[in-house]
Amino acid sequence: MKIIIDDKINEKCNKVAIGSIEAYVRVTENNEKLWNIIDEKAKEIENSVPVKTINTIKNIANSRAAYKSFGKDPSRYRLSSEALYRRIARGIGLYRVNNVVDINNLISLNSAYSVGTYDLDKISGDIHFTIAEEGETYAGIGKGELNISNLPVFYDDKGKFGSTTSDSIRAMITTDSKHILMNIISFNGEEELDKYMDEACEYLEKYADGKILCKEINKW
Repeated sequence: MKIIIDDKINEKCNKVAIGSIEAYVRVTENNEKLWNIIDEKAKEIENSVPVKTINTIKNIANSRAAYKSFGKDPSRYRLSSEALYRRIARGIGLYRVNNVVDINNLISLNSAYSVGTYDLDKISGDIHFTIAEEGETYAGIGKGELNISNLPVFYDDKGKFGSTTSDSIRAMITTDSKHILMNIISFNGEEELDKYMDEACEYLEKYADGKILCKEINKW
């Protein structure tokens, strides 16, 4: 599954690399064994990561710097991984969605990268990664109409459908989803991506009956 990184984003940040996994899965509402792993990771973060230090975690710090170069305030439109860390560090805890989205969030916690997972049956044509234009919006998951201006976003023939802050309703994972794309997004190169892609594949196979079709790193 080739992700095309547009010149527009490379001109602002030339270290973008996306670890992409295409798979067939079985989506279920809950998996207790998986949630035990997530809960253990959440407790580790809550006990060891003060809220005030989250911005200094390497992969979050580099992503925040990229946001600033794109013209987006990372404190107002937080990176999804930063938002997860802040929930946990503040003692709010994580929400359960379904096994695939929960795996998505676990990989984000392990890596501190933004991770987005999409229903490929709801995507049409080539997938690009770019910076959204001024005034662009879409219906975000649980957020209503989201201002995506100057955010790094994914788009296909139908328009924008995902960002490193919040994804759209259109391509979200539901219990009807069977064919997925998981993207692990780095703004500081590909060095660590293989490790977290391997973890994601292992979790998908073990907790979502995943059949991995393709695994590759996309960069400009």
